[in-house]
Amino acid sequence: MATSKSSPVRAALIQMSCSADPAKNLRVALQRIATAAKSGAKLVCLPELFRSLYFCQKEDYACFKLAEPIPGPTTQALALAAKKNKVTLVASLFERRTEGLYHNTTVVFGPNGKILGKYRKMHIPDDPGFSEKFYFSPGDTGFHPIDTPVGKLGILVCWDQWYPEAARLMALRGAQILIYPTAIGWAAGEKQSVCHAQQNAWQTIQRSHAIANGLYVLSINRTGRENNLTFWGSSFAVAPFGEVLIQGSSNKEEILQAQLDLSKIATTRQHWPFLRDRRIDAYAGLDQRFLKS
Repeated sequence: MATSKSSPVRAALIQMSCSADPAKNLRVALQRIATAAKSGAKLVCLPELFRSLYFCQKEDYACFKLAEPIPGPTTQALALAAKKNKVTLVASLFERRTEGLYHNTTVVFGPNGKILGKYRKMHIPDDPGFSEKFYFSPGDTGFHPIDTPVGKLGILVCWDQWYPEAARLMALRGAQILIYPTAIGWAAGEKQSVCHAQQNAWQTIQRSHAIANGLYVLSINRTGRENNLTFWGSSFAVAPFGEVLIQGSSNKEEILQAQLDLSKIATTRQHWPFLRDRRIDAYAGLDQRFLKS
């Protein structure tokens, strides 16, 4: 499968709010996939766990009923959408691997409707309002890009976006586009200055992954108020030297589109050869939890 393109890849980031009705959320997603494709998108990305409200705000055994096997009913509908609209589709789902074993999993579909690969979220947060360790086992897929007709996609999910090790390993294995389906927002009662600092850090760290690795980054967030969280939207696409190509609003549902010229990866890396100058002989210890001086 080709991994470099002479013409730019048109990518669509579907920023959406989610309801308590999984069937409705899926219908909305399918409609927006079709709309994005009609506008010329060949790569379409959905936000994290788009099929439901962000249920991880609380620990509730009933929420496990939202999980599905992969393949399953939702992947079947998404596969048909990818094939009908002739797009490469990236979709985040609550996977029921077996009874008592669940993952936060992103599936990549090809324009032929086939599943090209999947990634299980590796870094699982456990913070107030983000009780993901209650629901998800850590991923076991590792950091391996998925080869698609639009390039090699390094799929990572939300909390993964804070870890440079994950982005680096994807890049070293050939990823051309890092894609972060996301569900991140502000807790009720936070000071405006704190909210601004959080959002600024969120974008800064992801821009840094683009710069340090010389590749594209796409971050797709949900928007809207859900219980104690207000998701801040602001989905964005970043070029290989960190330029923000497009950014969404904080409070509106929208389909953001960006042109990704994959030839810029080589040019950027030639001028800023960070991969060339890595001192791989001096990095012992990066696989340790903590090092004493």
